[in-house]
Amino acid sequence: MSELLDIVTKTLSDKQAQDMTVIDMHAVNPFADYFVICTAKNSRHADTLADYIEQEAEKKGYSRRCVEGDANSSWILADFNEVVVHIFTPEGRKQYRLESLWADQPQHSIAEPSVTV
Repeated sequence: MSELLDIVTKTLSDKQAQDMTVIDMHAVNPFADYFVICTAKNSRHADTLADYIEQEAEKKGYSRRCVEGDANSSWILADFNEVVVHIFTPEGRKQYRLESLWADQPQHSIAEPSVTV
């Protein structure tokens, strides 16, 4: 795995993204090594997650190529070259089902941190 992928998954986990999946795209995509797919609580949370990822990546010298979607979207795509992040609302994730589209590629679920009360 790459440093950028670690930054993305740790940031998403720390900021309460849910149901995170990493798809290894090496074999089928010449532009990105990994897709990271996660669910946000709502569209505002999705927009905030995208902002946090960009901030944390920039601290380590990575820049975002582009972003599609905004705080009113059910899907925000943040392209960091080797890692493309797909942040969905619950409804958007059910609608687009990217994991099914790329089911023939290696996929790994990222465990959510346990919450202690």
